[in-house]
Amino acid sequence: MANATRGSSTSSPYTRRYDMEGGGGDYCEEDEASSSPFDIPNTKNAPLERLKRWRQAALVLNASRRFRYTLDLKKEEEKEQIRRKIRAHAQVIRAAFLFREAGERVNVVGPPSPPPSSGAYAIGQEQLTSINRDQNSSALQQYGGVKGLSDLLKSNLEKGINGDDTDLLSRKNAFGSNTYPRKKGRSFWMFLWEAWQDLTLIILMVAAAASLALGIKTEGIKQGWYDGGSIAFAVVLVIIVTAVSDYRQSLQFQNLNEEKRNIHLEVVRGGRRVEASIFDIVVGDVVPLKIGDQVPADGVLIAGHSLAIDESSMTGESKIVHKDQKAPFLMSGCKVADGYGTMLVTGVGINTEWGLLMASISEDTGEETPLQVRLNGVATFIGIVGLAVAFFVLIVLLARFFTGHTKNTDGSVQFIRGKTSLSKAIDGAVQIIAVAVTIVVVAVPEGLPLAVTLTLAYSMRKMMADKALVRRLSACETMGSATTICSDKTGTLTLNQMTVVEAYVGGKKIAPPDSSEQFSPTVISLLIQGIAYNTTGSVFMPENGGEIEVAGSPTEKAILHWGVKLGMSFNDVRSGSSVLQVCPFNSEKKRGGIALQMPDSKVHIHWKGAAELVLASCTRYLEVDGCLHEMDEDKMCGFKKSIEDMAASSLRCVAIAYRPYDMDKVPKDEEQREQWVIPEDDLVLLAIVGIKDPCRPGVKDAVQLCTNAGVKVRMVTGDNLQTARAIALECGILASDSDSTDLIEGSQFRAMSDKDREEAAVKISVMGRSSPNDKLLLVQALRRKGHVVAVTGDGTNDAPALHEADIGLAMGIAGTEVAKESSDIIILDDNFASVVKVVRWGRSVYANIQKFIQFQLTVNVAALIINVVAAVSTGDVPLNAVQLLWVNLIMDTLGALALATEPPTDHLMERPPVGRREPLITNIMWRNLIIQAVYQVTVLLVLNFRGISILHLQHENPDHANRVKNTLIFNTFVLCQIFNEFNARKPDEINVFSGVTKNHLFMMIVGVTLILQVIIIEFLGTFTSTVRLSWKLWLVSIAIAFMSWPLAILGKLIPVPATPFDELCIRLVCQRRSSS
Repeated sequence: MANATRGSSTSSPYTRRYDMEGGGGDYCEEDEASSSPFDIPNTKNAPLERLKRWRQAALVLNASRRFRYTLDLKKEEEKEQIRRKIRAHAQVIRAAFLFREAGERVNVVGPPSPPPSSGAYAIGQEQLTSINRDQNSSALQQYGGVKGLSDLLKSNLEKGINGDDTDLLSRKNAFGSNTYPRKKGRSFWMFLWEAWQDLTLIILMVAAAASLALGIKTEGIKQGWYDGGSIAFAVVLVIIVTAVSDYRQSLQFQNLNEEKRNIHLEVVRGGRRVEASIFDIVVGDVVPLKIGDQVPADGVLIAGHSLAIDESSMTGESKIVHKDQKAPFLMSGCKVADGYGTMLVTGVGINTEWGLLMASISEDTGEETPLQVRLNGVATFIGIVGLAVAFFVLIVLLARFFTGHTKNTDGSVQFIRGKTSLSKAIDGAVQIIAVAVTIVVVAVPEGLPLAVTLTLAYSMRKMMADKALVRRLSACETMGSATTICSDKTGTLTLNQMTVVEAYVGGKKIAPPDSSEQFSPTVISLLIQGIAYNTTGSVFMPENGGEIEVAGSPTEKAILHWGVKLGMSFNDVRSGSSVLQVCPFNSEKKRGGIALQMPDSKVHIHWKGAAELVLASCTRYLEVDGCLHEMDEDKMCGFKKSIEDMAASSLRCVAIAYRPYDMDKVPKDEEQREQWVIPEDDLVLLAIVGIKDPCRPGVKDAVQLCTNAGVKVRMVTGDNLQTARAIALECGILASDSDSTDLIEGSQFRAMSDKDREEAAVKISVMGRSSPNDKLLLVQALRRKGHVVAVTGDGTNDAPALHEADIGLAMGIAGTEVAKESSDIIILDDNFASVVKVVRWGRSVYANIQKFIQFQLTVNVAALIINVVAAVSTGDVPLNAVQLLWVNLIMDTLGALALATEPPTDHLMERPPVGRREPLITNIMWRNLIIQAVYQVTVLLVLNFRGISILHLQHENPDHANRVKNTLIFNTFVLCQIFNEFNARKPDEINVFSGVTKNHLFMMIVGVTLILQVIIIEFLGTFTSTVRLSWKLWLVSIAIAFMSWPLAILGKLIPVPATPFDELCIRLVCQRRSSS
């Protein structure tokens, strides 16, 4: 397929010529009007009307099978109705409760009555469900608030539950597990039933029944059942094989869906943070929540800062709800939009609204993929041609039969008007109809669009082993067309194993950075206070004196480890002051702050974040000895120089600063304090630290592999531009002699006009200090320039860019649930090398489909031409209904299995990306197809018309001689397909056997096909109207089939034009018109 792709007409070597529609997420009216219904290059944001249109335009014999894995449009509407009912139900209950509460306004005097117990616990599931479902604050207060509730549940608000196996089992027995009953997947019998729905197979069964009845009536039960019985058996075999294949695929998709639902999160058990599956969360668990997390169960807020929840998944309203002690109830399935906090789990699984919703709807994983849509177009075109040919054959054969031109092998006429009995006439007509219908079975490639699903299912399973979880099928194939990858730096190109390796305090470099004796007690105290409080991480110190455990983001962990080395006792420090207000870190501000009230009523405000941004807010600094100095211009330049030096050494630079604040200026009212914005000016610089995050091993080779494959890698990072440049040089994204236009800061890119941004986007290799919005602007600009863009992201704010990109790649370890839900593929190990493997698999999907198309079209063309020519000239067909059904089985189900499961090769990464508008059938495929089809048709037609004389059968019984000839044609035709299956493996390579032994499924299918063919010829002749062949005729069949291999080698030496075949035809027609 070297010539299957063409260079770009634009200046960029990465842009595809046919990708103009890659420029936008929406479809314009002009595109809607001008495009073919089968031309949807990006199904990710395609309107439902557009998806309906292509289905209505497709020629389909079995709709339930053809559209099985596409989006079920009716189910989507039903799902939304169920969602609305459950939401309305919950809102009605809440409204009724609030109405009753407002009417009664009864003040409860004295202690509340003890709640009904739930076995080992002092509160039952019913009471817990009622509190959360009704969001009943007064009931919560009656139980003693969240503290009283945790006591009733034998939990601790700080240390969580015990968490041993006995405790977990006890809680699951009392309150249920965090799972919900799911609607069962379809059984094998459903797939069997769907396989029966094919119109052609129904007609064939009717024909088989008629043939059976007539045969038994005329020839008796012993001989008369062969013709009808053999057709019926062949149809049943096709149905069973089809159903088994489809059922296996459905099981693969079910397993992948289970993986998608298995979210991993942190819980506090026994005083330490541990990772657990969402399915293992139990009532009483204490769960830390941070921006981007999914609320794993129903619960009550223990404590939080600026905690905002997106409840749209439950309420249907895209409104962010702020949570505090006045509104502490959290609903399972919602997302954390901002801030952080901890929750006490009070309801899990089916006892939550989310569990009810999930149990009520069956998850439909169906979706259109661009290849599926295009292949339906190809299948429709071939099907129309096949139908026309079959109808033509039917008319010719019926006309010849009823006009007396169809003769038996002994020369007698089959039908003589007025003499032939009615039953024989009907039997003859039924056999002719069966042949015509079987031609339709062979001609309409129902398996073509399903081959996409087959290869995608196979690829998805294998990609799991390569640490990539595919959430959207179409992304798997779109990745093969990717022209650029916009990658994060931290954790993707680097290891995400951060350590503080340099520290500057008061302009002095501290070596080693954790040398606490070099600091004054004042500096140490303030640094430790800022590190311990201004963090979302935690430090667990085992009571038995074991190794400390640090939890949090990699940057937080690095700074907390540094604090511990400086002498920080995390829990002791945090118990000394109270938190007034928090400004959580996010990727837009690139800093986070906290306001603390000290025991002496003083207020300390601590900030931590991107070094140059925090430094710009500093007006003073602390020396190592604790002396406070004004920040003059020279000192500011000195600090900036320190940051540049660390950045040039590929270190991430973080500044830690604080300021004392007057308590009188802090709002006294709690509500006003919640709205209070922590001052971030007039800061005192405490320290600047340099954090080392080494490059991943093998990332340079992976980047080089992408470059060789015509995929440009761009680094988009929130880090300092100098740090980004140093890492990019290390990874091979930048060359040492790179132009300055290759690097840009997010703020510069943001400030450009749309046109300038598009021009700059193509040149950019590294973007530093970028915000998530800058990433979105870059993706949009690249797509408008015709690129197929893959983008990696891990933060909540990356969701728009992940959604906008052609392929959104979320990080499995560092990624938030919001980012994962907006993505198409999750990279489970956060490794860039895994992203490159996804590109390989994407290209493999496309290549495998092309192999299958080439193989199937060769069979189609050869079978149709042989039967048409024979039918028109002699009134008889060499390939009967049963034989054609066997050929269809080889070609459709078994052929798809053999060729759609070819593993990717390095050869795929040595050519440019496949354009989304690239013709599916390339010139190379046309060449291979025509050579093989012409060879097969020529040889088999010669055998059909001259076979008896060539095989020296003139003196044999005419009927036997004809059967030997037809058996040889059938055997040779099948063997030609088996040999050609090897040719289809490597359409553009001379050596078609390379790696064949590694594909065990391919070898098994070829072996099984060959064995079955021998059994059919040698033992099932009565059913297939064949006779046993001598060893000489077997050698003749093998020799003719073997010739397809050298012929394929010779064919590959014939050069093909770069311009696609269909374009050449259009040009030719236009030239003729203009000349006339």
